[in-house]
Amino acid sequence: MKKLSLLLTVLLTGCVGIPEGVKPVDNFDVQRYLGKWYEIARLDHSFERGLTHVSAEYALREDGGLKVINRGYSAKDNKSKEAIGKAYFVEDPTKGYLKVSFFGPFYGSYVIIDLDKDQYQYSLVCGPDRSYLWILSRTPTMQPEVKSSLISKAAVLGFDTSRLINVIQE
Repeated sequence: MKKLSLLLTVLLTGCVGIPEGVKPVDNFDVQRYLGKWYEIARLDHSFERGLTHVSAEYALREDGGLKVINRGYSAKDNKSKEAIGKAYFVEDPTKGYLKVSFFGPFYGSYVIIDLDKDQYQYSLVCGPDRSYLWILSRTPTMQPEVKSSLISKAAVLGFDTSRLINVIQE
């Protein structure tokens, strides 16, 4: 029974870690992060493969967590797709470190590793390992120098930025 309990614990919480050497932002203000974000670039994964016009919208939930609505367009299927999930802080709410779920009790890390702390206009986010990376913006386009800076930071942290997909937003 102990082995089964340990296995379940690992399976249910094993994806909420942080890649070694990566730190979430401090002095995070969830109120300023709420609203719509556009995906500028990402590392490819099956759940987003082929999607364009991808966005994420964050709103407060009554239980203290966040409601997450991810949207994208599939040209292959000629339709929009939407996934609704929930997110909760893993540690202190002033740290940009959350766990997000779109599938019942299964959570994955949402680690904000860079953020425009003045205006909350851009964000660099990773998952539990270096195969997950997103560049987000409040607008459908991003200034090239800002994007380049975020890509450079991700590369220094060990992400394979040569595999980034630029997301079509227009």
